[in-house]
Amino acid sequence: MARLLLRKELAYLHDWSGRANRKPLVIRGARQVGKSTLVRQFAEAEGLVLLELNFERNPEFLEAFASKDPVQILAILQLITGKKIATGETLLFLDEIQAAPETLATLRYFYEEMPALHVLAAGSLLEFALADAQFSMPVGRIEYLHLGPMQFEDFMIAMGHAELTDHLHNLSLDTIRDVGLPRVVHEKYMGLLRQYWITGGLPEAIAAYAASGDFNEVARIQRNIVTTYRDDFNKYSHGNLKRLVQLVFDQLPVMVGRKFKYANVSRDHRSAELESALHHLCLARIATKVFHTSANGIPLAAEINQRFFKTLYLDIGLLTAALNLNVLDLNRADLSLVNNGALAEQFIGQHLMYSGPYYGTPELYYWVREAKSAAAEIDYLLTCGQHIVPVEIKAGTTGTLKSLHQFLKEKNRRFALRFNADVPSLLIDTKKMTDGSNVNYELLSLPLYMVGEAQRLNRSCLDL
Repeated sequence: MARLLLRKELAYLHDWSGRANRKPLVIRGARQVGKSTLVRQFAEAEGLVLLELNFERNPEFLEAFASKDPVQILAILQLITGKKIATGETLLFLDEIQAAPETLATLRYFYEEMPALHVLAAGSLLEFALADAQFSMPVGRIEYLHLGPMQFEDFMIAMGHAELTDHLHNLSLDTIRDVGLPRVVHEKYMGLLRQYWITGGLPEAIAAYAASGDFNEVARIQRNIVTTYRDDFNKYSHGNLKRLVQLVFDQLPVMVGRKFKYANVSRDHRSAELESALHHLCLARIATKVFHTSANGIPLAAEINQRFFKTLYLDIGLLTAALNLNVLDLNRADLSLVNNGALAEQFIGQHLMYSGPYYGTPELYYWVREAKSAAAEIDYLLTCGQHIVPVEIKAGTTGTLKSLHQFLKEKNRRFALRFNADVPSLLIDTKKMTDGSNVNYELLSLPLYMVGEAQRLNRSCLDL
């Protein structure tokens, strides 16, 4: 029997539903991340009658929104669907709204004239529609929820291990410092982590694995999802651009964790052409750019260098599939040896990118110092209050922290975060640098599977 897929965003939708000043909510995210499923689960959980309009399947629904008058719109929808629409009882769901982007402009009138009606919208490739919008967006009258793949803790619940998720939620800094985590429990988490790295966070793949335990079924679904992405290329690229989008898409899996260089994609095409192709994949949210920032202060985006960036793939499950890895490979190998640790960087990255407020655009940054005599790189940077937190990722249990020490010294920081394959720990240390100076710092070291608890524990360490 298939288990119900519960995800953290359901709690956010519940809070949205109870707000007195509730605005129509638009869910943004890549295809196959579960936008429609999330809305249906939310309607059921809240006891709302769902009226779902799919503009891609039924473009004729667009005619109902011509008047921009909510009362008239609902009257027409009731006639053509035969369903009653009542405020406080009905959830109006505008799905695949990118196929009828004009309807986005009407959402302001629902907020202004009918705020008690629950209105949700969602769409794949919505970024293209917004970029080409020929109408005035209802700024301040709608809000967004940015949806990525399901997270590791959601996966554990789907696999019937809600108690393990609760255990991580309740693991305090004092417990990490004074008691630690039993090795046998740690290995249980690591086993589930390896499974997640194969299934990834796309709901269809997780549901199939939870129901069957068959990685072959997961692989079949992942192949179909990739085919869906390829089919979408026809919707936002044509001619030579389509061929370049295909080329960049095929190269993305081997680029994760490395500085992105267009020459590594192809030496037969100009960088500007490949840049356009990558931009289209970013708009489709199949790829995400992680920009270098000087990190001298907050916000990190204020000091980015657009020429220096890494890329993340949409989902670690699709990444492992593209690299032809399977659970036996992950069980046999030290994780630090698998694709030079790129899987660990992808896993942590796709979680940290969605660790902020759901209404905020997902973003992530890194730091690099490319001096010939003292090159250094910090995998990711987080902000916690007014603090900048450098993040080092070690897929194994060992590894030097030379770059981390260099960053702490240059930026005068005293706290850092590390993810690795070992049990959690908290270290207070002093590092003597080559110039004779000392760096005094606190290092929170978390196992990879605790990425969902990182910001909570960061705040505890920083007394925020």
